[in-house]
Amino acid sequence: MLLTKTIRNAIALGGLAMLVAGCSESKASTSAPLPPAVVVAPVVQRDVPLYVEALGSLDGYVNADIRARVRGILAGQRYQDGATVKSGQLLFSIDRSEFQIAVNSARAVLARAETALAHNKALLARRTNLGAAKVVSQQEVEDAEAAARDAKDQVRAANAQLGQAELNLSYTEIRSPVAGVAGLAQVRTGNLVGQDGPTLLTTVSQVNPMRVSFPMSEGDYLKAAERLKRLDGRDLAWAQKQFAAMVGGKANNAIEGALDLILSDGTIYPHQGLIVAVNRQVDTTTGTIQLQALFPNPDNLLRPGQYGRVRMRRTDAGVDALLVPEKALIQVQGSYSLAVVGPGNKVTLRRVEVGPAAGTSRIIASGISAGEQVVAEGVQKVSDGMTVTPQVLAALQTAGPAAAPPARR
Repeated sequence: MLLTKTIRNAIALGGLAMLVAGCSESKASTSAPLPPAVVVAPVVQRDVPLYVEALGSLDGYVNADIRARVRGILAGQRYQDGATVKSGQLLFSIDRSEFQIAVNSARAVLARAETALAHNKALLARRTNLGAAKVVSQQEVEDAEAAARDAKDQVRAANAQLGQAELNLSYTEIRSPVAGVAGLAQVRTGNLVGQDGPTLLTTVSQVNPMRVSFPMSEGDYLKAAERLKRLDGRDLAWAQKQFAAMVGGKANNAIEGALDLILSDGTIYPHQGLIVAVNRQVDTTTGTIQLQALFPNPDNLLRPGQYGRVRMRRTDAGVDALLVPEKALIQVQGSYSLAVVGPGNKVTLRRVEVGPAAGTSRIIASGISAGEQVVAEGVQKVSDGMTVTPQVLAALQTAGPAAAPPARR
C-alpha cells in the first residue's frame, strides 16, 4: 500500500515538472528577437573639394628614335645605357672607311669636272673670237658653247655627288637630336647596321617636362569647357614659365587646368602639371575626349610608359554639401536609398538623389537633412519599419581625409 502511494506521488511530481518545462519553452518561443545591431553615421554638411579623375599615360615630351642611316659595321657605342645625354652628343659611330673613300673619289671627280670646265671655257673664248673674224664656222662656235655648258653641268653633278658622299660620311657619327635620357642600346658594337633600312639603335626621350595623356568624359568636358577655351596659346615655353613660378607645387590651382598626378604607389607627385592641349574630337566608342598635360620632371622621377591617376579640381565645388558614407547607399535598379534611423531606433528607407563622390563619401543632392542618422554598416540586415540597435560610427568617414586632397610628400 505504501509503495503504491509513493509511485503515485513520483508520477505526479514528474508530470508537474514536465508541465512547468513545457510552459517555460512556450514562453521562450513566443518572446520577440532582439533588434539587429547596426552602425550608424550622421549626415554631415560641409564644403568639399570635388575632382575629375582619369587614368593617364606618361610619355616623354619628345621621343627621338636613333637610327643608323647608312650601311656599315657599328664601330662603337659612345654613351652609357640609360644615361642622361646632351643635344648633339655622340651616341654611336659606324666604321667610316668606305665612306671616306667615297668622299675622296667624289672630290677627284669634282676636280676633273672643274678642269674640264676651265678648258672648255677657254676653248669657247677662242672660238668666239675666231668666229667673229670669220676664221671658224658658226657651228664650231655653237659646239664650243655646248661643251662649256656641259662641263658646267658636270661640275654641278660632281658637287652634288661630293655633297652626298660627305653627308653619308657624317651619318657614321650618330648624335642625339635632343637632350634627355637615352635608352638601352638595341644593337651592340661589331654588328652590321643599315642593311635592310634604318636600324633602330636606341631612343632618347626628353623627360623634362613629361607629357601626360588622359581621357575626359564628355559630361566633364562640357562642365570644364569654359576653362579649357583659355588653353589657346599654351605651349612648352608658356608651361615652363608657369612651372618656374610654381614653388613646390603649392597654391597653383588658381592656374587654369592645374592637375595633380597620383602615382601607382598612391603618393601624389610633388609637382603639379598644366593642361596644354585638347583633342579635336570626342571618341565615339568611349564617349571621351583626349587631353594632354605637361608635368615638370626635374629629378627624372617620371619615365615614359608609366601610368598615374590625373586629378583636376572641378569648378562646381561642393559648398555646404550633405555627405554620407558611400557604403551606406542602397542601389536598386539605378535608384538610391538610405536607411534612416529615426525616433525609437526605427528604420525608414528613403529614396535620395546622389551627387558626385568625394573620397569614400558621396554627396546627397536631395532627400536627406544634416544631422540625421543613416545606417553605414549592416544595411543588408534592415528593412523598412524595422527597429534596430544603433552603434554610432566612431570616426565619421564622410568627413575624413579621403574627402580632401591628401597631403603632399
